Amino acid sequence: MSQAEESSVYSTWNIVRSVVCIILSLSFIIGAPGNCIVIWTVCTKMKKVSPSVLLILNLAIADVLVLITLPIWIYSFADSWVFGVVFCKILVFIIYCSMYASVFLITALSLERLMAVFYPFAIKRYKTKGKISIVMFLIWLLSIAFGTAVIPFQETEETSGSLHCTCRNYSSSRQRVSYLLLETLAGFAVPFLIICTCYVCVARRISRMTYQSKQRSERLIASIVVAFILCWFPHHLFNILDIISVQIELSNEAMSLALDEIVGRGVYISGALAFISSCINPLLYAFAARRFQNHLRFGKISKLFEQMSHTVTEEGKKKGLSETKHEESLGSTENL
Repeated sequence: MSQAEESSVYSTWNIVRSVVCIILSLSFIIGAPGNCIVIWTVCTKMKKVSPSVLLILNLAIADVLVLITLPIWIYSFADSWVFGVVFCKILVFIIYCSMYASVFLITALSLERLMAVFYPFAIKRYKTKGKISIVMFLIWLLSIAFGTAVIPFQETEETSGSLHCTCRNYSSSRQRVSYLLLETLAGFAVPFLIICTCYVCVARRISRMTYQSKQRSERLIASIVVAFILCWFPHHLFNILDIISVQIELSNEAMSLALDEIVGRGVYISGALAFISSCINPLLYAFAARRFQNHLRFGKISKLFEQMSHTVTEEGKKKGLSETKHEESLGSTENL
């Protein structure tokens, strides 16, 4: 590599790491206090904690676990990784475990919302502490299992003269493709399909309710789905490009190398964007719940969560009662 090429690579890396450090810093500054407020409020201010609020609490815990690692990552990108390979593996495991938990909890919330709207009476029988605890346990167990999968591959590498905890060391191309597929399917594609299916069904259901309810729910649906896509899609897009690069390595070496270069430059930015998911969740719920009041006050976040959960269920009950009465009316007419 010529001196001019080395200078260009070094300049590009400086720009990339500056952008990454800015994104991570903003995520930490915004997300850490926001999620801590959610945890503190649910644990100390709420008299009765519903299953949906327990999901939100666990989501905040998962996000905090991710966010508290950010100062270490910021230091690493600004300077160098000085904490060793073992700590690198542990930290990446914590991040992946927490990120999987965050995605799975958002999926569980969408399923809970679907149940609240379609089966508002039946869901009461399943909203027990024992059953919701089993759901939480399974979510965290799956998250730990998927998070553990990254440990054998995670290594440190030298980039532009600095050591960083960003390298994956696969034993074969097949192993690389298998892991990337697992990460993309479990961490994005399957949860995204479930979330979209749930909210499309909910949107159709509430379109037959009052206009005010329709407005509220559609805004909530749009904010959650759009945030999910914006935060996670770039990361998994580069995973897909990486898979394509491996698959065409023998048939089209030039294209494979070009894709490798694109992935190498973009994976840091896309990874940093994924951290935004951990800081935006409390804002999404706060602004969604604001629709039930005329103003947003984080000090009243417990009331906002309660109203959000209560309103969704009550709308479902109203719709259910309305349909039951309609069916009874049709039955009476037919008997006549």
